[in-house]
Amino acid sequence: MSQKKLVKQLSKKLEKLESDKGKLVIKLAKAKERLDKKPPVKKPTTKKIIVKKVAVKKTAAKKVPAKKVSAKKAPAKKRVPSKVTPATSAA
Repeated sequence: MSQKKLVKQLSKKLEKLESDKGKLVIKLAKAKERLDKKPPVKKPTTKKIIVKKVAVKKTAAKKVPAKKVSAKKAPAKKRVPSKVTPATSAA
């Protein structure tokens, strides 16, 4: 591409980004105005009620044993008896 075309493309992109920026600034300004218009919320004053704390006996929580999941075992392989040679005594 020639440099002129590249410059045109980039300038178009720049203009688009600048217009988007302007739109966002306006949007933020409107949102700020809305927040400024809202009066601060006052919490209604409530009378504090003094509650006498009573010592509560804590009961030990019963521990429920977890269920053991039986793992499926592979079937046992049959052992092939190896040939046993009788030991000869050399006397």
